[in-house]
Amino acid sequence: MNLNHFHTGLLLAVLFLLILLSAFFSAAEIGMMTLNRYRLRHLASSGHGPARIAARLLERPDRLLSVILLGNNFANIAASSVATLLALHLYGTPAIGIVTGLLTLVVLVFAEVAPKTVAALYPERVAFPIAYVLAVLLKLLSPLVWLVNTLANGLLLLVGFSINRRRADQMNTEELRTVVREAGAFIPQTHQQMLLAILDLENMTVEDVMVPRGEIEIVDLDSDWDHILARVTSSHYSQLPACHGSFDRVAGVVQIRRVLLLMRSGKFGREDLEKLLEAPYFVPEGTTLGRQLLHFRQTKRRIALVVDEYGDVVGLLSLQDILQEIVGEFAAPVPGLTDDVQPQDDGSYLVSGSMTLRDLNRRLDWDLPMTGPKTLNGLITEYLEDIPETGTSLALEGYQIEIVRTRGTAVQLARVRPKTPAPAAGSGSAPS
Repeated sequence: MNLNHFHTGLLLAVLFLLILLSAFFSAAEIGMMTLNRYRLRHLASSGHGPARIAARLLERPDRLLSVILLGNNFANIAASSVATLLALHLYGTPAIGIVTGLLTLVVLVFAEVAPKTVAALYPERVAFPIAYVLAVLLKLLSPLVWLVNTLANGLLLLVGFSINRRRADQMNTEELRTVVREAGAFIPQTHQQMLLAILDLENMTVEDVMVPRGEIEIVDLDSDWDHILARVTSSHYSQLPACHGSFDRVAGVVQIRRVLLLMRSGKFGREDLEKLLEAPYFVPEGTTLGRQLLHFRQTKRRIALVVDEYGDVVGLLSLQDILQEIVGEFAAPVPGLTDDVQPQDDGSYLVSGSMTLRDLNRRLDWDLPMTGPKTLNGLITEYLEDIPETGTSLALEGYQIEIVRTRGTAVQLARVRPKTPAPAAGSGSAPS
């Protein structure tokens, strides 16, 4: 065999191996750095061997990058040297420039772009097998890695950076909300909605979901006994606030079930009812729903009276109201209660003025503004800056609203026409 042919073949084989080595380290860099840290922690905690090794390597990314870049630079520099020797051996000095250009193209395509693209698309399939090799290399090259890290970290300190202040892998609420939305088929749609609703609890206050004061059903302890019994026995609720005349004199909360049990036993009078009253539980109107949910659990209470900054009762909040914000309408409609939204044949809706904008938007998938007033009546009166008369019409945020009925100083019933969908681009006829 010709010695020159042997020498050429050996150089080509070495060059090929060095390009493969460069591709290996390029894939290792992107694969390790693009691993999902949260999935990696889950796999590592569940006993996945490669995940444990990868997680341990990523605890010190400076050392990991050092061993990867040492290998990558060694392979690229060695490949350049071998290519130069090969050019000199075959064609002499004039071929060095041509071989350098060809090698740059080969390295860019086969040792950089291609392996890094694959590693970015399939980080686990690339990084987990490579983690074993990197762990061994890190031990073998630890003195050199230490030297490189010391020099690099010292340089970073001179310019005001420190690796000891690395940012923890934490997500804020908005980032977590994005992760939930992009989970796709991994989380069912209903579960996604509930998770997002839980995140929204910190952005909502009890004022947003409470029953307004004027709609709270109460037991008036100063009324006739027969009227009290009728109110208790006909109530659709399990608990009712008890007052002396009005909310200015709240006496407590009546547990309807306990009252009914005593009534079945025979003797039951006004004094017995007052003995059953539980102390009222008050909460400020600015309390977030997330915090109030925790308070309900701590106090073992199910309803609370909401008070404003002056201590006046402005509404009532139940545990069910908060849970409904998370899971949606999970209770069947109570027989005998009229619906606050009545669809009409012409596509409009008759809406009670006392209905909250949050419920209206959620039920009909509308986007009425909720930054100010909480009810449809409040939204209308704020917009008009006056108490409207029956028959008044207005356009508000694209919705056509007509006042159907008023009562005193409030809108009792309104007809709302939803927004007209915008025509699709290009669907209109061309002007003549």
